[in-house]
Amino acid sequence: MTLEPTPDRPRIDAYEKVLGRALYAADHPVAGLLHGMTVPAAIARGYIEAIDITDAKNVPGVVRVFTHEDFSQIKTTPAARGAYGQPGKGYQPMTSRLIRHRGEAVALVVAETLEAAIEGAEAVKVRYVPEPFSASMDDALAKAEQEAASKLSSGDAESVFASATHRIDVEYLHPQQHHNPIELISTTAAFEEGKIAIYEGTQAVAAFAGGLAGMMGIEPQALRGVSPYTGGGFGQKNGIQEQSVLVASAAMALRRPVKLVMPRSQLFHTASYRPHSRHRVRLAADDEGHLLAGIYETVQQNSQYDGFGCEHGVNPPRMYNYGSWRGNDRIIRVDSQTPGHQRAPHEHPSSYATECAMDELAEALAIDPVQLRLINDTHRDVLTRKPFSSRYLAECLRRGAELFEWGRRARQPGSLVAANGERIGLGVGCGCYKASMTPALTTLRLSATGRCEITTSGHEMGQGLRSVIAAELIEVLGVDPNKLEIRIGDTGYAPQHVTAGSWGTGSVAPAARTAALKLREELSQLTGAPLSDEPVHVQLMRTRRPVLEVSVDTVPLGKDRQAIDQIRKGIPSTTGPEYPDFMAFSWIAHFAEVHVEPSTARVRVRRVVSVADCGRVMNRRTAESQVRGGVVWGIGAALREAGETDPRFGGVLNNDLAEYIVPVNADIGRIEVDFIDEPDPKLNISGVKGLGEVAMVGATAAVVNAVYNATGKRIRHLPIRVEDLL
Repeated sequence: MTLEPTPDRPRIDAYEKVLGRALYAADHPVAGLLHGMTVPAAIARGYIEAIDITDAKNVPGVVRVFTHEDFSQIKTTPAARGAYGQPGKGYQPMTSRLIRHRGEAVALVVAETLEAAIEGAEAVKVRYVPEPFSASMDDALAKAEQEAASKLSSGDAESVFASATHRIDVEYLHPQQHHNPIELISTTAAFEEGKIAIYEGTQAVAAFAGGLAGMMGIEPQALRGVSPYTGGGFGQKNGIQEQSVLVASAAMALRRPVKLVMPRSQLFHTASYRPHSRHRVRLAADDEGHLLAGIYETVQQNSQYDGFGCEHGVNPPRMYNYGSWRGNDRIIRVDSQTPGHQRAPHEHPSSYATECAMDELAEALAIDPVQLRLINDTHRDVLTRKPFSSRYLAECLRRGAELFEWGRRARQPGSLVAANGERIGLGVGCGCYKASMTPALTTLRLSATGRCEITTSGHEMGQGLRSVIAAELIEVLGVDPNKLEIRIGDTGYAPQHVTAGSWGTGSVAPAARTAALKLREELSQLTGAPLSDEPVHVQLMRTRRPVLEVSVDTVPLGKDRQAIDQIRKGIPSTTGPEYPDFMAFSWIAHFAEVHVEPSTARVRVRRVVSVADCGRVMNRRTAESQVRGGVVWGIGAALREAGETDPRFGGVLNNDLAEYIVPVNADIGRIEVDFIDEPDPKLNISGVKGLGEVAMVGATAAVVNAVYNATGKRIRHLPIRVEDLL
């Protein structure tokens, strides 16, 4: 069966969401529910001297006030708090008197109503013994790790750089940023059918449930993780949150269900975030613009106690045909909660720095920025020397330049002016993101009545995973989408893998397609002839069987059956971007047009054109939505978002959506999206790569480069503010 272009279909879950029937974690009705609220620590480092809970216990409706004395039995296992299943040191608040960062929970108040829980939390009195702390990477008490977190090299980049005629040496700064999904982080612990059901918006329901069981000292089978819908994950919801085990343990102690929805202001101090980072980029080229060397060195903020990686240098050498490359990433530890993956975690900051540096190199060489990128196009990875499974970055650039009318760009900054006097700038930025996959366990059940049910491994986070599964079943089996039930994000139905890193579609599409093909094959054997174009359930009815069910385990390229054993145990098992015979990435090119008002220096992004190579496009509508969302994130990073840490107290000052500035409708102009839409059959049976993460990579650089083209001012920190341009 050939891979046909996927028609533009509505989201399979659109009506459910519009009608409010799509239940998110905090929406599930639970009888006899208690409500929790945490008390955040008021110091950044030190310990608790005393806690007075008398007034809190006297608040009407308060059932119990928990402190570290109640939760000292919680185990901080190494795997408990690691991101993407990576091991971390597993520090868990409220297990001792110790305070490791501002805002961590020091007490949990549980009450009959939310109002009583809030009032009780405000009545708790805590006396602290504060200790000196570091609030930023530049503080004297910050601890710089001498050993590089990661190193990559190919050739002698230092000597080549030193002897090159054309060189640039620049440093770019990226600020701390926070996710702020609309769905707040929450945990509900209930008792269902002899198990503890944990409802939590998460990208890793199995690892979450398994890790939580380990922390609580109970068997993993005693917990059921449930997250059929996640209202925006973006990397923040890929592990156990600080409050998760507290809520579950409180429910166990009280033998009643407990729900806690974390206030947004507290999440700025307890949930993961994108860490502050510095990027030094050195590029060397010959007279024709061929890259001779790239040297890329980064420093990233981390907490004192956990193992979030630093991998800024992984993607940049894959972008172009560097003659030689050297990169290293280092970590500086400060007294904060652990940072984590935030959409295009290291790829976005690294593309911002390196793509802006490419723009500076183009300016120094007097070569058009698009042409410089085309000159250095490559179909082989500079580090491994393996070919790419597919790479249409040059096509993305050419098509984007045509749609955007790149030819109107003026090389002299500030020379393109609108009729109203605003200075117009045009910029380009490119990006890539690994094409990874995971194992999946899938059961597909077709009824002679036309009803079709599928259970598989994956999480719906708004990216359209249900629509991807439906697309494969509709194409292969011709099922009626109105009679299709898709069960994902629930360990009660199937073992679940982490859904992150743009591997969701690349994992569930092949799983759904494989199951559908197997069902066709078995139905053909039952009928004794190849299937016709008639609906499959009608053909099943003729066999006098009410139901046909198949189960398949899909093992991704580069893995063996051990991956299936791991997913059954809730252990993450991913593959890519390096495969036995090739490297696999998705690619994108962004073109941005900004208008800068001359007297106030106000910047508006009037238009963005983005062209992506993500393999086969499974659903045009959700794919375009993904790219538009990534571009909006890129605009926010370029012009709006930054977490402001108070050096006196170690907390985030702008810890709400009133002061943590994100783009609004007035900030966003036209965003036009197109795709190469070439299947990558080397990678999987569905020919898909990933899109959600790559959508953001390079977008910020395109905006920053456009601001330079409009103003002639090269701003090397984010966000670009009015005062930078006046």
